[in-house]
Amino acid sequence: MTSGTSFFIRPIDPRDDAAVAAIIRTVMPEFGADGAGFAIHDAEVAAMSAAYARARCDYFVIEVGSVVLGGGGFAPLEAGDTDTCELRKMYFLPRLRGRGAGRALIAHCLEAARRAGFKRCYIETLTGMDAAQRLYLANDFQRIECALGSTGHHGCNRFYLREL
Repeated sequence: MTSGTSFFIRPIDPRDDAAVAAIIRTVMPEFGADGAGFAIHDAEVAAMSAAYARARCDYFVIEVGSVVLGGGGFAPLEAGDTDTCELRKMYFLPRLRGRGAGRALIAHCLEAARRAGFKRCYIETLTGMDAAQRLYLANDFQRIECALGSTGHHGCNRFYLREL
């Protein structure tokens, strides 16, 4: 668990599933990511705590007070090599943005991924999620030209990779 100056990062719990699903379903359309080929349609969105209870997976929520305002996690990259994880479903409601939560959550996820034995972390996003892309670059992710693995997110058009 990590505490920021105005937020708290902790592992997801089943009681968080509805809040996290609502965050994902609210934020993704804000960036035009609500059509086919985006994570908003992944089956795991409805039950994130169960989806990330598997080996080498973790998902964390960010609370302000006792209200969940964001989250993000990692899991093995689907159809990728065993050394590569994917940073997944990292979304924040507007009132959490600009408070350093993104930097803190990425650091938290990358450290947990390192402990889980991963050597690289992959993330995909799309044009228009400019603040997210600046955050990835500021955290040593490098832009790559094509998708890795088989995430099913064919709506994404920006791809990043980072050595752990």
